[in-house]
Amino acid sequence: MDYDVITVGHGLAGLVATAELADAGKKVLLLDQEPASNIGGQAWWSFGGLFLVDSPEQRRMGIKDSHELAWQDWLGTAGFDRMSDEDEWGYQWAKAYVDFAAGGKRAWLRSLGVRFFPVVGWAERGGSLADGHGNSVPRFHIVWGTGPGIVKPFAERVRQGIRDGHVHYLPRHRVTDFVTENGAVTGVRGEKLVEDDRHRGEKTSRQVERLFEVRAGAVLMTSGGIGGNHELVRKNWPERLGGPPGRMLSGVPAYVDGQLLGAAEQAGGRLVNRDRMWHYTEGIRNYDPVWPHHGIRILPGPSPLWFDAEGQRFGAPNFPGFDTLSTLEAIGKSGYDYSWFVLTKKMIEKEFALSGSEQNPDLTGKSIRMILSRVLPGAPEPVEKFMKRGEDFVVARTLPELVDGMNDLVGEERIFLEEMERQIRARDREIDNKFAKDLQVMAIRSARASMGDKLVRVAPPHRVLDPAAGPLIAVRLNIVSRKTLGGLQTNLSGQVLGADGEPVPGLYAAGEAAGFGGGGVHGYRSLEGTFLGGCLFSGRQAGRALGKD
Repeated sequence: MDYDVITVGHGLAGLVATAELADAGKKVLLLDQEPASNIGGQAWWSFGGLFLVDSPEQRRMGIKDSHELAWQDWLGTAGFDRMSDEDEWGYQWAKAYVDFAAGGKRAWLRSLGVRFFPVVGWAERGGSLADGHGNSVPRFHIVWGTGPGIVKPFAERVRQGIRDGHVHYLPRHRVTDFVTENGAVTGVRGEKLVEDDRHRGEKTSRQVERLFEVRAGAVLMTSGGIGGNHELVRKNWPERLGGPPGRMLSGVPAYVDGQLLGAAEQAGGRLVNRDRMWHYTEGIRNYDPVWPHHGIRILPGPSPLWFDAEGQRFGAPNFPGFDTLSTLEAIGKSGYDYSWFVLTKKMIEKEFALSGSEQNPDLTGKSIRMILSRVLPGAPEPVEKFMKRGEDFVVARTLPELVDGMNDLVGEERIFLEEMERQIRARDREIDNKFAKDLQVMAIRSARASMGDKLVRVAPPHRVLDPAAGPLIAVRLNIVSRKTLGGLQTNLSGQVLGADGEPVPGLYAAGEAAGFGGGGVHGYRSLEGTFLGGCLFSGRQAGRALGKD
C-alpha cells in the first residue's frame, strides 16, 4: 500500500482535510487534474463570506444573534422534507454545522491567522415569515483577503506537509475511476495529463500523457460539483423551478464538471438530492472572461427595482438579496432566461458590489485606503468598468431612452414605456412618507436600521425618477450556474454511504461533492456564507476522522 489516504481535489475541502491528515502524521497523496496554479479551486475566486453566529463583529454592530435563532433560520431555509431518506444525514450535518458556526469556528480560523472585515453583511434576507427562509439578522462575515485569504493558511499547511514528507502533491493527475476490491475502495485510476501553464481558472488541455493507478488505505473525494457542466445542470434541473435556461453563464471554471460523481456511484456510493442546486439570478457577462461563459454575480442592496423580461415588476419575496431560489423560480416560469434591474446612479454607487476576489481588489489586497474610497462619490471602480465595458448595462438620462436601450439590447420590443412608467411612479409615491405598503420600500427602511447597511450598503430611499438621483441604469441579469446542493451521502465522519445506508469501505467525501456534508446540508436553500464554511467543516471532519484511523 502506497499511502494512508489519497485526497482527490486540491480545492478548499481537500486542502483542509490534507492539512489535518498531515498534522496527524499520515502519508497523503493529493491529486488534481488542474495545474498547481489552481490550488484552492473555486474558493480562491470567492468573495470570502463566512456564516458565523453571535460573533464579536455582530455584537459590535449591535446585532443580537443566537444559536437558537440561527437554527430556526436554517430549518426554515433548508425545508428538509426527505427526513427518512435523502435528508437523514444532511439534517445531522446541518445541526453539527450550526453548532460549529456558533461555537469554535471563528476561534479555529483566527488561530490560523484568518481575520474578518468589521462590517457584517446581510445576505438572503428572506422576506417571508419568521420561521421561513432567510437570515433574520446579518451573518455574512467577509474574510480579510477574500477567497485567497481563506485558502492561504490551508495551502501553507499543505506545503509544510510536503516539506515534512507527509504529503505528496501531484497536479495534472485526473482521476477517472476508483479501484475496488471485495466491495472496498482501495485506490484510484486515472490519466496523467500533459503539463499546461495556463493561468488560474483558464480551461486547460485534456491531452493524456500516460495512465496511472495508485493504492491507499482510503480515498477522500473532494472534487466539487457540476456547475461548470451546463449539460449536467440542465439534466438535473427540477420542474419546480420552471424550464432550464436556454442561455446560462458560468460562475465556476470549466473543470467543475461533476464527472467523478458518476465514478463514485459505480464504486457503491449513493448520490442524493440531485435536483437541489443553487444558481444566481443576478449575473452579468464578464467583459474580460477567464473561463468559458464567465459570469460575475452582482451582490445588490435592496433598492433596485426588479422586472421580468417583459417589464413586469416582481413582488415579494423576489427583491434583490432576499430569496435567490424564489426569484430563480419566478424567472424560470416567466418563459425567459433573463430579467432586469432598474435603478439610479445614487443606488448603484452605494448598493452594487460584484462577487469574487478579483472584483474586490481592496478587500482581497487588504487595502484600507482603497476600502475608504468606497464612501466617496461614484460607483466602485470594478462596477464602473462593467458599466462602461459590460454588454448588460444600459445608462440613460430619461426613462424613454432607458426603455429604448433595454429593447435594443435584446433585439425586440418586449418592454413598453407606459407600463414601465406606471409601475415606477406607483413605487415612487410610496417614498413621501416614513410608512408605506410597498414591501420593498418597507424592507429598505428596515435594512437601514442595521448600522452596516446604513453606512456602506443601502442608499437612502428616494424616487427612481428623481433627476437628481440619475442617470437611470438598467442591467440585464442572466442566470449564473454555481453550486450543487446535493451530493454523495456521508455520515458525520465523511464516510460515503451506499444504497443500504452502510459506509462504503475506504471511500470518503467532503465539500461540494458531498453536498457540503451528508449529501445536502443546505436542503433546498442556502443562507449564504455556508459554501466555504461547508468545505471547511466537512474537510475538517473527514480529515480528523481519517487521521484517527
